[in-house]
Amino acid sequence: MQGRDLLLITSVMAIWGFNFSMIKLGVSDMDPLLIAAARFACATFPLIFFIRKPQVPWRYLMAYGLVFGTGIWGMASCSITFGLSSGMAAVLLQTDVLTTVLVGVLLYREIISPRMAAGILVSLVGLVVSVFTTNGNVTLAGLAFILLAAICWPLAGVILRSSGTRTPFAFNLWGMLFAPLPLMALSVAMNGWGVLSATYQQWGVDAWVSVLFQAYPTTLFGYWVWNRMLLKYPMSQLAPMTLLVSVFALLSGYAIFDEQLSLAQWLSCSIFLFGIALVLYPPRRKARRLRPVADRGTPGPVPGVAWRLLSKVRCAIPVST
Repeated sequence: MQGRDLLLITSVMAIWGFNFSMIKLGVSDMDPLLIAAARFACATFPLIFFIRKPQVPWRYLMAYGLVFGTGIWGMASCSITFGLSSGMAAVLLQTDVLTTVLVGVLLYREIISPRMAAGILVSLVGLVVSVFTTNGNVTLAGLAFILLAAICWPLAGVILRSSGTRTPFAFNLWGMLFAPLPLMALSVAMNGWGVLSATYQQWGVDAWVSVLFQAYPTTLFGYWVWNRMLLKYPMSQLAPMTLLVSVFALLSGYAIFDEQLSLAQWLSCSIFLFGIALVLYPPRRKARRLRPVADRGTPGPVPGVAWRLLSKVRCAIPVST
């Protein structure tokens, strides 16, 4: 990987990690669902007038907007509102890797390689320890919301793959067009119509900084760079880089909000991310030795197929757009 590209990718990972602190800045005093709705509204307009709609049925765009907007980032924002620190939200959202593998197994009958199985086991151990050794930065409600976000992540990938689009950036942009209204509707359903006027009256500088950072550097610039890099480098080089998002999120949470991790959590989070790295790391392709024709039977399962599904989903939807 070229040095300039490596620096650019690392910068995007830093932006995506810092984004979790920006989410916390916005949802500390405001409704998280309305903050997320404002984010997608700003990210969509006015750019959508200059990007042609992808040649896919509208139902895919509407479904994507609902799952990506409300399911992933609406729930992730709620997790911080309900007590999850911004750094831990970024770490625990990496469980989307595990849920993506699960969807591959259930829907596409993919095979889990021994390396991936070991990584899943290691990451689950780290996850459990990090939750039970909390110093107040993990709550049951916050954990539930971030796991919902992680479950929705592969579903968004399934929608994108099913659409057959060849323009993921345009698909993402036009899909976000359908994100704000479901977020607003859910907020009203949970809090009543008064939440709209209350949010309007309380809207201030922190809310603007939070929303604009999420919309432009995080969503539009980050996704544009990510797509460019995908055209130049294989996913096997790029996927492990997304683990830096959690690192930068933990650092920014400490610098801005003085978020602290216990020693046990530092160790458990490291174990968790190591397990995720094992899942993301591509399987080595071994040279196949041909057996005599009379000895050949029905081909068995190919280890690593599930990893290829994981690669396709994470190609389409970066970890923190």
